[in-house]
Order: sequence, then C-alpha cells, then structure tokens
Amino acid sequence: MGLLELKSGSDVRGVALEGYGEEVNLTDENVKAIVGAFALFMKNRLGGKDITLGLGHDSRLSSERIKNAALEALKECGVKVLDSGLSSTPSMFFLTVNPENECDGAIMITASHHPAQKNGLKFFTKNGGLEGDEITTVLETAERGEKAEGTKSAHITKDYMKAYCESLVSFVREKCGEDEPLQGFKIVVDAGNGVGGFYVDRVLKPLGADTQGSQFLNPDGSFPNHVPNPEDKAAMRAISNCVKDNSADLGIIFDTDVDRAALVGKDGSEINRNRLIALVSAIMLEEQPDAYIVTDSVTSDGLRKFIEKRGGVHHRFKRGYKNVIDEAVRLNKDGKNAPLAIETSGHAALRENHFLDDGAYLITRLLVKAAKLKKEEKELTSLIEDLELPVEDAEVRLTFKTEDWKNYGENIIANLTDFTRSVLSPEPSTYEGVRGNVDYAKGWFLVRMSVHDPIMPINIECAQKGGVKLIAKLLYKFFAPFAGVDSEPLRILAEN
Repeated sequence: MGLLELKSGSDVRGVALEGYGEEVNLTDENVKAIVGAFALFMKNRLGGKDITLGLGHDSRLSSERIKNAALEALKECGVKVLDSGLSSTPSMFFLTVNPENECDGAIMITASHHPAQKNGLKFFTKNGGLEGDEITTVLETAERGEKAEGTKSAHITKDYMKAYCESLVSFVREKCGEDEPLQGFKIVVDAGNGVGGFYVDRVLKPLGADTQGSQFLNPDGSFPNHVPNPEDKAAMRAISNCVKDNSADLGIIFDTDVDRAALVGKDGSEINRNRLIALVSAIMLEEQPDAYIVTDSVTSDGLRKFIEKRGGVHHRFKRGYKNVIDEAVRLNKDGKNAPLAIETSGHAALRENHFLDDGAYLITRLLVKAAKLKKEEKELTSLIEDLELPVEDAEVRLTFKTEDWKNYGENIIANLTDFTRSVLSPEPSTYEGVRGNVDYAKGWFLVRMSVHDPIMPINIECAQKGGVKLIAKLLYKFFAPFAGVDSEPLRILAEN
C-alpha cells in the first residue's frame, strides 16, 4: 500500500492488530519509515541541527510495539529521544514548550477513540500539531525512503505526566486562592481504560476532591467496558449511572488520549455537545463579552441564541477539530477576539492554552468555576439553565454507490443548494455543505461531504415533535432520484 493511505486529516492512522478481519497496515516497517521522515522534516525545519523529540503512547495493545519501532528508527536517525511512556496527547505537546525538556518536537502514539485494532501517530512542533499538508509532506518523504541522518542518538526515560499534572493543580490553586478548593466535592471519573485515569490521583485528590466510585481507570487497550469516547452513547450512559449510583456532584469522562472530555451533572444529565459548548462559552463570555466562539457546523440554533444573548458572536465553521482551531487562529490574526475553538465531538481549544485541544485542561478550567460557584451555593449547570435544547435531533450517514463519489457528492450539494434557495431558507453562514431552515418543521438540516470517506452525513434538529420525520421525508424525496447514493436511511427515518 502507499503510505499516503494512512493519512487521516492531520494524523496518521491505520490497522495495528491482527485478528479483526482487516489487514495490518501500521506495520513496524511503515512506522519506522514515517518516523524517520518526521525526524528529517524536523531537522530541515530547524536548519539541520541535532534534534530532541518527545515520545509517548496511549493504552492500546499495539502501542508498545509501535513505540519500539519508533525508537529504533529515531536511534538510526541520530535523534535524542525523551520517552514519556504512557501519556496523554496534550502532555506530549507541552514537552515541546517546557524549557526544562528542550524537545524540538514530539510524537504521540494513539488512534484517539477508534477501535482497539487501530492505532496511529500524532506529530507536534512548538507551534502545535502538524497541519494536513505537512502530514502529506512527511508521508511522501517516507514513501521515497528518505530519513534524517545523525550520530548523536540517546534514549532518556522521563515521566513527564507528573510535571503536566502538577501544572494543572497549580493552575487551580492559583485561580481559587486555596490549596484544596475542591474540598467537599464528590467527583467521579470514567477513563474508559484509556490513559485518563491519572486525573484522579494526580489532579483531583491533591485539590481535595472525593473521587470514590471512579471507574475504568486502569489502562487496558482492549477497552473491555466501553469505547472511551464522550460521543458514544454507552460511554455517556456509563458515567451518568456512575454519578447517580455514587451520589456525586459531577462526573468526568475522557477519550482514550485525553484530548477530549465531557461532564455529567449531579442529576445524571449529560453535559456534552451543545451543552458543553454553551458551558465553556458562558465562562469565556463572562470574561470577554465581545468574543467570537468558533464551533463546527452542526451546532444548534439554541446555542447561537445563547451566545448572542451574552454579547458574543457564534462563528460556525467546518467539521474537523483542526479546521475549527485554524479558523479561530485566523480570526485572531484578523483582529477579532476569538478565545475559544470547540467542536461538538468534545475537542476544545483555548487561546490561553496554546489553542491545544486538551481535555484535561478544559475540565480543569471548568472545575475552577465550579469551586467558585459552590461558594455562592450554585452549581456549574446553573450557567446553562437558559440554553434552548432541541426537542428532536437525528444523524444519518448516506453511503455512495459510485467510485467517483467526491464529484458525485459535490453535484448533489450543488443541486441541494439550488433547491434550498428556491424552496426553503438557507443558512447564510455555512462554510461547508448545505444548511437549510425548514420553517414548517421548526428545524434545520445540514448535508455535507465527509472529508475522507465515501459518506454524506446529514444532521437534523427540530423544536417540535415529529419535525425530524418531516425533514427526513423532504430530504428523501430530494435524494431518491440520485441512484449513486443510498438514501434508504432517510426513508427509514421518515417512516419510523
């Protein structure tokens, strides 16, 4: 296979374990080629000087094998390696900006929330994660067999997670003005057997929280309890039940490598997607009332009203956490105050934190507010009491039946755009696909193309019962003549 097939947005991802019905393509050979090419990328970027790279991994069963292959490649390239072992993805970026470590870049071995057989590589420089075009450059370099050359290799083992967690604890103590501001809080954590279990012993307990009842904290790459993913219904149900069973004040759930997170209120209510965005936005807008809040394209109309009510500007952009982050960076460069970039998946990046999508930092920032509100006898959820939530919502994914699915899909989008303009009310601030308002259903739809896969995701949201069926029926009638896409999911949604 070509190594470019391993590109997934701004990451590298592939199949790393046998026995799952898929051919392993993230082999030792491929890992060594890609890592060697990244070392060359970094050397060229830094003018040919000797470089130091950080290296960490999540709890996946294949991570140790991949780490060993990466270490072998870096040794052959003459690179000094700071091996942090089991780590979160955000902590690997901070290896590059912490002056004590002097890392020029870092590599994180993870496939985020994907199934156990998957794994991948994330790359960081001092400016953050690599962009998609930079990943392409690295993979093309690897395919040519080019890699860095040098003789000053070294392998140093260091638990950088200790320093990372200490910085979070210090942040809370400084903002709250006391050593144990979470004293009296019952907080449970669900790490889903990813790497997020560290947050209990290294962050919450030193701040005084009672964490008894926390679950699935031990790293286990087979993920025996549920997928570690704040978007997964089973995962959210697990942390919700954990909160209620333990009479906790708050529940926290992380994805595998802790670049995403979500919360659960004391009543078991989920604080993810639009509710999480609203919560973080409320805090940002208290501090900066004129701020732009950058989100992905599937956020609700209720969220837009919530942000505007607080003096902010809701800037909907494209799906994809890097797209959202890059747009916030662009807005700031253009003189607009955009302190937050956040996607409904739970990726949240704050300007104050290097615009890094860091689930642990996000939760830590929210806990500071929770501690302050408790002194006023208020709960964190009081900040979003006026958020309008949809009565119904749905997502379906239509698959293409044609090999030329990209052009076919773009043709559908063009036709749907014309249809929406002539019959419905298009949303003017849509940066991808077609977002149409359907007044008689008190709702909207967003139809877009997947960036990498032959799929057309469709999101529908309504403020009345039965609205989703009405919109699904409308869209099915539109899609039915297009034989190159399977519109059956829309028919089923319209009839059930």
